[in-house]
Amino acid sequence: MNEILSYELLETGNYTLRISNVFSVLFYIAIIIIIAFILKKLIYKSKHLDIPKKFTINKLIHYVLTTISVVICLHLLGFNISVLLAGSAALLVGIGFGLQNLFSDFISGIILLLDGTLSVNDYIEVNGEIYQVQEINFRTTRLIGRDENYVIMPNSELTANKVENWTYDKISSRFKINIGVEYSTDVELMMTTVQIVTQNHAKVLQAPKPFVRFEDYGNSALHFSVYFYSNEIFRIENIKSELRVEIFKALKKNNIGIPFPQRVVHIKNNT
Repeated sequence: MNEILSYELLETGNYTLRISNVFSVLFYIAIIIIIAFILKKLIYKSKHLDIPKKFTINKLIHYVLTTISVVICLHLLGFNISVLLAGSAALLVGIGFGLQNLFSDFISGIILLLDGTLSVNDYIEVNGEIYQVQEINFRTTRLIGRDENYVIMPNSELTANKVENWTYDKISSRFKINIGVEYSTDVELMMTTVQIVTQNHAKVLQAPKPFVRFEDYGNSALHFSVYFYSNEIFRIENIKSELRVEIFKALKKNNIGIPFPQRVVHIKNNT
């Protein structure tokens, strides 16, 4: 048995690879896989953590185990780690300059996982587009858009640019619809009508309660806005469209007009 384990598979210079080295690496990898599997099961069984936190903790443990395993496997294969690092220092510097964007994405991924401002299942707005976070990885974050299109975004884009998290701290988001009506409108009737229509929509939350605000006097119309809260953030534009239709019907039923822009033209007669 000792003879088999001591059998040399490769010999080059001062380095010799034996079967015992290969068995040691395979055994270690099997142990690490089992440990990672058990830890993942324990994390996802926890009742004190929500899904995004479970995902973050599992990812961080996976990264740590992977990093440590690479170093230990090299040691088990008989490599002198300190010599390898010293001998490849210049090479690593050159690679670092060439892969600085990759390293930036990697560090950004760690920041996203640690600071907790962005989690799996969050709804975010980036560059005017709405996405749901599907997965935060080492270098990229996988997002899904409103059109069911998947976007693979570098993590540095999420840390360097402004990102609006619509579901941060699980608070429902507030939205508004702008409405312009004629100057002859009964203001109190109009505000009550719009509030009731908005409140009766199935996807609008009853608490906090929707409300209507008189915004300003316009050139051709009185400007109002109806504010409401909803959990249906991903499909909010559809909800706004449905509300606009119902508001239009209700205003028409109560003889409340939406005016066209009006302009007064003065013609100077020189004769």
